[in-house]
Amino acid sequence: MTRTATSFAVPPATLRLGDLEVTRFGFGAMRLPGKDVWGEPDDPARARAVVRRAVELGMNLIDTAWYYGPYVAHRLIAEALFPYPEHLVIATKLGGKRLPDKSWAAALRPEELRAGCEEDLRLLRRERLDVVHLRYVPADVPFAESLDAMIALQREGKIRHLALSNVSTAQLEEALARVPIVAVQNLYNLAGGLPGVPQEPHFEGESPDAVLDLCAARGIAFLPYFPLVMGQLGDSPALAAAAERHGATPAQLALAWLLARSPVMLPIPGTGSLEHLEENWAARTIALSPDEVTAIAASMR
Repeated sequence: MTRTATSFAVPPATLRLGDLEVTRFGFGAMRLPGKDVWGEPDDPARARAVVRRAVELGMNLIDTAWYYGPYVAHRLIAEALFPYPEHLVIATKLGGKRLPDKSWAAALRPEELRAGCEEDLRLLRRERLDVVHLRYVPADVPFAESLDAMIALQREGKIRHLALSNVSTAQLEEALARVPIVAVQNLYNLAGGLPGVPQEPHFEGESPDAVLDLCAARGIAFLPYFPLVMGQLGDSPALAAAAERHGATPAQLALAWLLARSPVMLPIPGTGSLEHLEENWAARTIALSPDEVTAIAASMR
């Protein structure tokens, strides 16, 4: 089930990341590599076709990370799109890495951030990165030390705009006192998080809405990751009923809810399927009333 209208039901249709203008709906590259975000996809040609189709549809923001694969997502993006369209914005993330057992780990030391930045530049074939998120997880490296390293890379001309990921309001305020931040990428979805996964300690019980509301007050784009609760949205009868009223799928309604929740919300759902890509993109045409936005959230949490 898809919709074909070309306009956004809930404005604005674009947001600014510093001096860059992007459509308020982007593409997340996390699903391009193979199972568990590891290794090559089963069908690399299809993965490249998905990336090209995202741009054809009108998405001019792609979110990726060198450790998706690792290296695989970056390479597929470059193979599909290089030389890049003039207005394409590629956002990357530093601060993480993959271990041989496929687990995820922090990589927040200055030398790790610098090495990751160099991998981004090499794999994406860029001389300067458009937007780079510092993804912070509790580690033995203080947030300020990692932020210093990112600022140094920006001053060297390797990064155009700085952004943050997985940060609290206190960390966002700390960063804003030092440097412009154009975007924040945090966990945010209808379920209020990931079922069964405890909140990370540096949030200190802070509501997911707190960072979003601070971003809205400061005019900073907010990119929600895991926007579809890892496929668990179909378990909600209330959401399914609301989707049926709008002639949409539960996933489409969840994305429409995000767009209606805040004017700075910029969803970046990922997929390796052309069908799901088209379906996700069509969600921007669904108009939800303020009462529906409140009622749908209440039914999920």
